[in-house]
Amino acid sequence: MWWIIPVVIIVLIVLWLGGTYNSLVSLRNRVKDQWAQIDVQLKRRFDLIPNLIETVKGYTKHEKDTLEGVVKARNAYASAVTPEDAMKADGELTQAISKLFALAESYPDLKANTNFLELQSELTETESKIASARQFYNDVVMQYNTKIEVVPSNIVAKLFKFTKEAFFEANETERKNVEVKF
Repeated sequence: MWWIIPVVIIVLIVLWLGGTYNSLVSLRNRVKDQWAQIDVQLKRRFDLIPNLIETVKGYTKHEKDTLEGVVKARNAYASAVTPEDAMKADGELTQAISKLFALAESYPDLKANTNFLELQSELTETESKIASARQFYNDVVMQYNTKIEVVPSNIVAKLFKFTKEAFFEANETERKNVEVKF
């Protein structure tokens, strides 16, 4: 009968290890899923940009630098390999789009153009969805990173080489105030 206590302890430890491992895997997969949700919205924005640029081109032929900046930022996002690269490129694209919208203020006919207004509305809606997805992603990353760091689940995390994930943070240009001149 003396062997029952060690067997029960071993079974409890194995059950705890399995449960902790499964919860870490679940959180890691939620992080990946939430990144994919951000990526979906970024792709939607990515697809809207050429239509917006074509609409603006007709009105702003001499504003080539701003349009080229948007295209360059869009291409940087397209070539991003890691989530960190995509986060950086996303910040540049956000900045370029805000300049494009500020540019539109200089052209009353453009501001009244139905295609432009519709594209601007879709892009604004997409930006809102991106912001929500970023927030949810960061919430899941926080849960996951916390689980990796707290005792006793950190033992399992180290044992099975779970690593921390990066938060989606604003870059330096996004932290600056947007300057719109009329």
